[in-house]
Amino acid sequence: MLKGHGIVFALGMLSLCFLGACNPKNEPPKGVDLSKHAAKINSEASLEKGSSYLSVYSDVYSYSEQLKHSLTATISLRNLDESNPIYIYRAEYFDTSGKKILDYVPQPIALKPLETINIIIEETDESGGTGANFVFDWAIPKGGIEPLFEAIMISTKGQQGLSFATTGHRIR
Repeated sequence: MLKGHGIVFALGMLSLCFLGACNPKNEPPKGVDLSKHAAKINSEASLEKGSSYLSVYSDVYSYSEQLKHSLTATISLRNLDESNPIYIYRAEYFDTSGKKILDYVPQPIALKPLETINIIIEETDESGGTGANFVFDWAIPKGGIEPLFEAIMISTKGQQGLSFATTGHRIR
């Protein structure tokens, strides 16, 4: 019986290797090109504006302050409204010390009803550090549904995996 389980385990690991989990040379997934979502906003007077903060971790401490575990982060920008688009004016990524790393939205973008777009922070990109974050400026039709911002951080090494999620908070 134990011998059969070993074969099943080996086949499972081999399958993971074919899917890319054992190939460190695989390129991490790329995020959506946000310029494809560029928007011209006709009437800003009819929009309610807000800002949201989202914590993101490029890496986390493991065992001690000297050892860190690198993570891939998927940042999801979600339109929860079934009827109306939402607009994102700013998606800025900051490092642990609060220094801006990158502005992912150089011009306003629109998300269609129920659309989600993702920004990927690759595992090899440790520029954000343990206290990285995003700030999003957005607009919705008055009385509309606020967008949802989430981050999923994950890393897998051999048989060990680490994953967790954070959710954005409205700051104004």
